[in-house]
Amino acid sequence: MNIKIKKIVLSLLTLSVTCSLFTALSITANAESNTTINLSGEKQVIRGFGGINHPAWAGDLTAAQRETAFGNGDNQLGFSILRIYVDDNKNNWYKELETAKKAIEHGAIVFASPWNPPSEMTETFNRNGDTKAKRLRYDKYAEYAQHLNDFVSYMKNNGVSLYAISVQNEPDYGKDWTWWTPEEILRFMKENAGSINCKVMSPESFSYQKKMYDPILNDSKALANMDVLGTHTYGTQVKDFPYPLFKQKGAGKELWMTEVYVPNSDNNSADRWPEALDVAYHVHNAMVEGDFQAYTWWYIRRQYGPMKEDGNISKRGYMMAQFSKFVRPGYVRVDATKNPISNIYVSAYKGDNKVVIVAINKGTSQVSQSFNIQNGSASKVSSWVTTGSQNIAKSADINVVNGNFTASLPAQSVTTFVGDIK
Repeated sequence: MNIKIKKIVLSLLTLSVTCSLFTALSITANAESNTTINLSGEKQVIRGFGGINHPAWAGDLTAAQRETAFGNGDNQLGFSILRIYVDDNKNNWYKELETAKKAIEHGAIVFASPWNPPSEMTETFNRNGDTKAKRLRYDKYAEYAQHLNDFVSYMKNNGVSLYAISVQNEPDYGKDWTWWTPEEILRFMKENAGSINCKVMSPESFSYQKKMYDPILNDSKALANMDVLGTHTYGTQVKDFPYPLFKQKGAGKELWMTEVYVPNSDNNSADRWPEALDVAYHVHNAMVEGDFQAYTWWYIRRQYGPMKEDGNISKRGYMMAQFSKFVRPGYVRVDATKNPISNIYVSAYKGDNKVVIVAINKGTSQVSQSFNIQNGSASKVSSWVTTGSQNIAKSADINVVNGNFTASLPAQSVTTFVGDIK
């Protein structure tokens, strides 16, 4: 994501769509609505939330920043996924180790993505008039699979067991790296991916282009060699988040959102409010509309990211933390009334004998929101809220009576409720 003018354009498209959805529908203060949480209505298993550490392009996280990213105490993000870079030069692989080891120490999982094969495995070709376009040579597919294997072994031998390794970062946006066609991807997945000694993640489309994945899902051998379908969602509209063919063919496979930034990458934009609410809304849609099991941001530390360059958590980071600190790896999303009234968005999860409810209020007025927990209950819920002036602020516990409780959702806020299931 070095020079991504196209991504910026598509991010602006996403912002435009988002803004059109949430203009000025004012909610009357104290207007009560109801949402139902069905603890028996199980959806996807959540692997976690996180981002990439990219020492080659953005410098490594410091020791303190690693704690902020992967710790789950006060003033920490609680990230449980780390994405790392597979450098085409193996002499640089050591740069990934320290942060990856600290993430694993905190219980996070680590996956890796390559941008380019080693130069001796690539060739230039004419792609729509671009004579400098790059691709993997057809006689080097097996050698490239071994290259990925070598990275897996190197990391394991140095204390980092990867959860998965991707075949290619953004094969459909190879202007600054390596292009792959759907046909080339299918060939590699059928003939070579099975030799990789790690869970294999599909190439990660830059904007969830289904044409990159349909051939894999429709080929039994290629599908058998894919463990995780990974994608980016730059410019992807919410209506395109569902993937019916994956639902049909992807039993036993995982579905991850592996890179995004929203709503923009403007300089020093990480604390803009209420703009940061778009991050929480995007996470909500990824979970509820896309059924993604993982949500991975671009740079963890960046002036538009969850952690600012000074190492402090940004408003965008707190939006992610309203999910990542409470919805822990292995939790299961459960059925919930996702949009009980305009500007209110709800998702729910269970795990470790807890129920977690994340409620977003995009409106400009406080809302009294009632919740009904079915097929299980809690005696009370604790809550944490982020507003324009608060960050993961603990609120008073709320009693739950016969599975019901009511809470005030402040204007332009995200509130996470946690209760012990009884």
